[in-house]
Amino acid sequence: MESQLAEVRTALSQSGESTFEGAKAKAELVVQELNNVTLNIAVTGVSGAGKSSFVNALRGVQDHEEGAAPTGVEETTMEPTMYPHPTMPNVNIWDLPGIGTENFRAREYTEKVNLNTYDFFLILTSARLTENDIMLAKEIEKNNKKFYFIRTKIDQDVEAEKRKGKTEEQTVTFIRNALETKLKDFDSTPIFLVSSWKIEKFDFSMLMDVLEQDLPENKRNALIQSLSVYSMQILDKKYDTFKKDIWARALVSGVVGAVPVPGVSAAFDLAMIAAFLTKCYFSFGLDERSLTKLSEKVNKPIHANIHESKLLDALATRSMACLAFELSSFVALEGSEEALKVIPILGSITGTVISFRTTLLALRKGLDELYRAAKEVVKMAGLE
Repeated sequence: MESQLAEVRTALSQSGESTFEGAKAKAELVVQELNNVTLNIAVTGVSGAGKSSFVNALRGVQDHEEGAAPTGVEETTMEPTMYPHPTMPNVNIWDLPGIGTENFRAREYTEKVNLNTYDFFLILTSARLTENDIMLAKEIEKNNKKFYFIRTKIDQDVEAEKRKGKTEEQTVTFIRNALETKLKDFDSTPIFLVSSWKIEKFDFSMLMDVLEQDLPENKRNALIQSLSVYSMQILDKKYDTFKKDIWARALVSGVVGAVPVPGVSAAFDLAMIAAFLTKCYFSFGLDERSLTKLSEKVNKPIHANIHESKLLDALATRSMACLAFELSSFVALEGSEEALKVIPILGSITGTVISFRTTLLALRKGLDELYRAAKEVVKMAGLE
């Protein structure tokens, strides 16, 4: 009991407020921001740089899958096209037309694509940087937007140079040095060498680290939660972003618990918990589609060997009844009078305490169960 009450006190202290009214108002603002944040990522560059494949990689979608950005040897993107993330709809990846093509002349490009739409730009090239790339970067800079240079298809270069007797390190170093020389006017802008087919290799994780540092916290969390689980490090980051928002979601649930309408709190709690855990479920890559793709990639029967979990089954089948039953094993409702004694700021709002404490425990224990399963998957796949 004491450990559970300590969790409640800790969660309330995270609001940074000294009164219940203050904590409640802060929680409502945090949850509203979490629900409404939108991240718009622009992928641009010259025609043929592999923009569409990179868009698909960011979305965790293979080029041949339904809903993927079309790829091809010819320019396939004729106008700015938004591709929502398949499981995180608040994250939009924009595939922009190649600059310098017949339909998008360099001088007209910035007007046609409306630079102010996007939070930041990823400027892609698969060979040498062109004057159009440089011009685009300068125009983006004029609009006070962040941009990053991405050298794609690095895996192909490594393989090609290997046949000439060069090591991967030699090839990567040569390409990086050549780009840095070309971009001497952009000393503070980092360059990243990536492969859309092997995002776990080369500089992709470094790119994500820099984006995390540059983005405001709410958009940073949206980015992290949308990424595929390609390492234990990214899984840990996902877990941390979800965990630190639990106090606000639980406290908002407690506010509803205080409303004297029979059945309102219980219905709201279950719906909110289901939505939160479902988001974690997809973000951790525990859904059937993600596990199947991972099994094919590493040539291991990941799905068949994952430890059985009733919570996973409930989320997979979207059964609210099964989810409610499983969550009931995570929490206990007794002890509300004791809770009131140690949380004076809540006064006598008994319904609020019960709902808040129960929801807090359900969210934390559910998140921990999914995190445990996801770590098991990462280890089986050899992505540690």
